[in-house]
Amino acid sequence: MISMPASHSCRRLAHQDRNGRSPWGGDPDDRWETALVGGRGPWRTAVVRLTDRVELRPRPALTLDTATSADDWVVSRFGSIAAADVVIDGAVAFTAVSVYAAWERTASGTLYADGSAHRVLSDLSALMPRPNHRLVIAGDWNVLRGYGEHGDPYWRARYDTVFERAEALGLTFVGPQAPNGQQANPWPDELPTDSLCVPTFHHSRQKPATATRQLDFVFASTSLADRIEVRSLNAPEEWGPSDHCRVAIDRPVTRRSERRWTSDYHR
Repeated sequence: MISMPASHSCRRLAHQDRNGRSPWGGDPDDRWETALVGGRGPWRTAVVRLTDRVELRPRPALTLDTATSADDWVVSRFGSIAAADVVIDGAVAFTAVSVYAAWERTASGTLYADGSAHRVLSDLSALMPRPNHRLVIAGDWNVLRGYGEHGDPYWRARYDTVFERAEALGLTFVGPQAPNGQQANPWPDELPTDSLCVPTFHHSRQKPATATRQLDFVFASTSLADRIEVRSLNAPEEWGPSDHCRVAIDRPVTRRSERRWTSDYHR
């Protein structure tokens, strides 16, 4: 089994690719940050290898002010995307992507993040020039699925566009969702009765046991979606140190299926 845990408690890393360049540009010791309106946050997305069964080949993501070539992959917000090809037996099996859709604020003070989520999808389009792409994308999207805050239909419609656009790009929502994670208890008034959402975030007045909203979602290329299992590790005893719980993304494999998976990638 190949596991791809998604976590919001990553530590600062100093990593360079085979050419000596940081995957996120600049000095890796000085670039552990995410560009935000009015400053930079001391965190960022990351893809980290946890086993020697695979090799990672970073996909450097640069911004306009750090790109030096037309061949560079340019993203909208520094720190919002990290990507790496996962290599098994010398062949690329898929590309793992960690994303973060930052909150923004209107002139009147309303918070929103669907704009950032759409920018992330725009940036990821560079990794999807053809429909046979093979991506597994996980992160904090800061949107809701299937409803709006306090039942607001306007915000539901806005959030729906993120999932619809992902689908149009060939990305299937693969979880987490019930029964692969605990659902909110008691049931929130804003949550539709047929929702499969599982809480992945708790605010400062909540604990893991009282969390109500899911902000973290996993998408996979259509060609991979039925081969991936996603679980929300949101029980209090397995939540972890962050305000976001961990999410486990598993790919049950044998050596034979690994070879088939990597060979399919190059067709």
